[in-house]
Amino acid sequence: MIEKKDIALEKVVLIGIITQEQDEETSKEYLDELEFLTFTAGGEVIKRYTQKMTMPNPKTFIGTGKMEEVTNFVKENDIGTVIFDDELSPAQERNISKILNCKILDRTNLILDIFAQRAQTSYARTQVELAQCEYLLPRLKGMWTHLERQKGGIGMRGPGETEIETDRRIVRDKIALLKSKIKTIDKQMAVQRGNRGKMVRVALVGYTNVGKSTLMNVISKSDVFAENKLFATLDTTVRKVVIGNLPFLVSDTVGFIRKLPTQLVESFKSTLDEVREADLLLHVVDISHSNFEEHIDSVNQILDEIDSKDKATIMVFNKIDAYEAEPYDEDDLVEERTKANFTIEEWKKTWMSRLDGNALFISALNKENMDEFRKRVYKEVREIHVTRFPYNQFLYPDVEDIE
Repeated sequence: MIEKKDIALEKVVLIGIITQEQDEETSKEYLDELEFLTFTAGGEVIKRYTQKMTMPNPKTFIGTGKMEEVTNFVKENDIGTVIFDDELSPAQERNISKILNCKILDRTNLILDIFAQRAQTSYARTQVELAQCEYLLPRLKGMWTHLERQKGGIGMRGPGETEIETDRRIVRDKIALLKSKIKTIDKQMAVQRGNRGKMVRVALVGYTNVGKSTLMNVISKSDVFAENKLFATLDTTVRKVVIGNLPFLVSDTVGFIRKLPTQLVESFKSTLDEVREADLLLHVVDISHSNFEEHIDSVNQILDEIDSKDKATIMVFNKIDAYEAEPYDEDDLVEERTKANFTIEEWKKTWMSRLDGNALFISALNKENMDEFRKRVYKEVREIHVTRFPYNQFLYPDVEDIE
């Protein structure tokens, strides 16, 4: 019998800054997200540091006093990893490594590590490896100690090639090879998408960990991997769904996140072709999250980058079972009522009322309001299908007539 072993979590310290663009509340929200990312990657956050700064220190990201405080804490508590909330420059990374003498990561590196853990298929692994190589290339200097020039001798006069130049050339060659491999796989996937005929395509998009895979499992009766961790889904899953007697395709895509590394947006653009080619987007939102409005903006920004912002979209506000409005005392004359005190009914009367019926409130986990969801999706898909095949309107009844 195999013995069960407890996996020791790495001890981690998080560091963030408060600036004019990023106030204290926003910084706390980013660090909360960074802590969840750390947990997903297999780390345990021991302490968090923040510092108010006009702009990050170009040498060490944070000030010398705060750096000294962090150094003492790292030594006293045997911390193995320090993670910064913003992307560090190669110079900052080298300088901080020398001072703290432990593993230094930034948000980008952490997300890349999670993607590397989660990548299952050859395609996802190739995309992640490409992003990692592009991230690594400018950071090669200082990673190795053997940077002296190669030996000269008879027939080898001249300055020679330094070890760092050799390493850079190897990484550049690797990047070219991976890009070529991705192009080949892209062609295969384009053929697969072409073979699906003219069926209506629906894509689930949204921030990471909003419940897209859970919703996919409910509507397609399939068994897509779903977990309460960030980036549980990396590979696009496509399933055939039938509502009433109308068949269409639903694809579950990779989740988005704020400060998403540019390398990942670039390397995963081909995965997001499912979104580009979709006829209808279901933008899933975790309404129970305190900053869901910012999440919507982040997703819209990435949709804009891949030219998909103007597609027909239904906003699906998920996790209504977990939503709790913060209590508000009406007799308190000092405290002002904020959005945090809104009930779901009050939220519906805000900017959501301008969505013209394109807003649904569901719980995919508890299957609440799923009938309303199915009817709304059926109506939208039927309109697209009948526009494409005008003579098929007799095959599919109106939304009121479906069970």
